[in-house]
Amino acid sequence: MSDTPSPKGPGRLAAAARSVRRAVWRSAQTAAAILAVSVPFGFAATGEVVEVTMGAVCGVAVGVGLGLRLGERNGRSVGILVGSALGAAATLLASRAALSPGWLVPPLLALALGLMDGLGSARLRGYREALRESLLISLVLGFGALFGRLPVSGLAAALACAPVNALVAGFFGRDPEGRRFTRPPWWLLLAVAVMFAAVATVTALEDHAAPSIPSSLGVAAASLLLVPAAVFLAARSAAVWLRPRLRVYSELADYLRVMWVPIGGFAVGYLAIIVLFAGFAGALERFLPGSFAGAEAAALADWVLFSFYSAVAQPYSAISPATGPARLLHGAQLVLSVGWALVVFAAVMSAIQPQLERLARRRKPPTD
Repeated sequence: MSDTPSPKGPGRLAAAARSVRRAVWRSAQTAAAILAVSVPFGFAATGEVVEVTMGAVCGVAVGVGLGLRLGERNGRSVGILVGSALGAAATLLASRAALSPGWLVPPLLALALGLMDGLGSARLRGYREALRESLLISLVLGFGALFGRLPVSGLAAALACAPVNALVAGFFGRDPEGRRFTRPPWWLLLAVAVMFAAVATVTALEDHAAPSIPSSLGVAAASLLLVPAAVFLAARSAAVWLRPRLRVYSELADYLRVMWVPIGGFAVGYLAIIVLFAGFAGALERFLPGSFAGAEAAALADWVLFSFYSAVAQPYSAISPATGPARLLHGAQLVLSVGWALVVFAAVMSAIQPQLERLARRRKPPTD
């Protein structure tokens, strides 16, 4: 027998608490990045707060879920990328669809489950796991996206759609052999049947003409089964295609960590040149008025913008050099900026080249 003592209870609790804190911190970073992308995009596309909220919360739900599934190494970057794209797509869908937000829940849930199933490190295993994932996403959507327009029934509508999407994801998430020999649990089928009957009844009651049972059943089948199944399969296929291509971002992260400090130093120096010549130009205009055309009421921000455009060799429409000293100053900044960009950047790349080569050798697969 081994004499190694097993971890004590407090030690296991402390390790679990550290893991939870890391997961919460990663999730918060992922959510903040997704919101920073999807919310401005949403307000640019539509002015409706509810639609922007729907898209943003949908993107956060999927992005955070992917980040937790893929782990610490590349989950955050992939979660941010996919969550931002999904948030933008959900906002456009909500703004263009002439439907109640409740009808958008099944396809959005199917889209989220398909992306998580295709991009996750492990596939959705069975109906129970699919139901758990669907309930989590439904809970977030119900509280955030639908709460504004459906104050009480929004959460209930989102949670009610979870069994339907769990049935779709649990069925199509398996291989043909698994679909043949594995049957969904009776309680899941019962929940889907209740939801199917409820949607058919609501559709029939909303029909101002004589209610038609076949048309109501057709609407229920399309909205609850056919559309979510098609969206789930399309999303999972797209995610499977994207997965090896998104892995490039995780490989780039190591290279970016190597380049971060020297490239940051180069950027700081470039910024110092801009600020320095902004001061020179402003002082020249102060002591020799008329040196620059259009600078009669120029403020510090105007001089910084003029210096920035001069550094990148682009004309600035508001201010331009008008005298010999001003043109000389402008030319000196242009020469120094170009020299900094060419010489210093080349020196930085030469300094980090050995580190990049060592990183490439470590990533190179071994050969027989």
